[in-house]
Amino acid sequence: MKTIKVVGVPEHFNLPWHLCIENNEFIQQNIDLQWIDVPQGTGKMCEMLRSGDADLAVILTEGIIKDILAGNPSKLMQFYVESPLIWGIHVDYNSEYQKIEDLEFKKAAISRVGSGSQLMAYVNAQNQDWKTENLNFTIVNTIDGAVDALRNKTADYFMWERFMTAPLVEKRIFRKIADCPSPWPCFVIAVSNNLIQTEPKIITKILDIINLKTFNFINIKNIEIEISKRYNLKVENVIEWLNLTRWSQEKISEEKLNKIQNQLLELAIINKKVTFEEIVYQNL
Repeated sequence: MKTIKVVGVPEHFNLPWHLCIENNEFIQQNIDLQWIDVPQGTGKMCEMLRSGDADLAVILTEGIIKDILAGNPSKLMQFYVESPLIWGIHVDYNSEYQKIEDLEFKKAAISRVGSGSQLMAYVNAQNQDWKTENLNFTIVNTIDGAVDALRNKTADYFMWERFMTAPLVEKRIFRKIADCPSPWPCFVIAVSNNLIQTEPKIITKILDIINLKTFNFINIKNIEIEISKRYNLKVENVIEWLNLTRWSQEKISEEKLNKIQNQLLELAIINKKVTFEEIVYQNL
């Protein structure tokens, strides 16, 4: 049996993987799929792919493309979620900041350099016509770190997926002042070049299993209640999220990748474009 280490954030988007593991769907294909939660997010997952501590990642599109261009020995396999990620822009509940304009020259809390929370700060800055060179960051590692940073005023605002932060808003720890959807499909599945070279057939089996699960996910009986219990979210918020989320079982087209690279280049998140073949594995 082949052991495969898969990393992802401990969020509702990744419940399909946990359901497959709990139902022994990978074991039945002779795959020991070991899931590793990475609350630090995209930057940490990129490090784990680079070091060999992860074989596969369910990861934010913009973060992994940037890191592949910077030398990460991995490839994109397919989109995992086609719909945008809706990032909430949060301040401490007692903060003086009331609207998005108040944050132009303020400091953003980010999980780490290269994380989605950092890259989306650039997207937000462009949306607001701010100069990106004025952006300032404080590294906080996790949501708990962001709570402390905003409370202690070592950072002024924090961008994170708005459904995951909803409990903090409801408890009056954070106050959400705006939303900022990602301008591209939010999650991709990335695989290390080492696994591509040594076990390409196992990759195909893994994708077949998870794609079948996401295809049928919204039809799982009482799935909204299951998500609510596991992730401490209100059922009505879960239903809204389910209705907004479009899962993907599709390969990445050259046209879509070019569009995303153009957007990242315009935002100065990347400083060059590379060929389709350098980013996407095509022999599935």
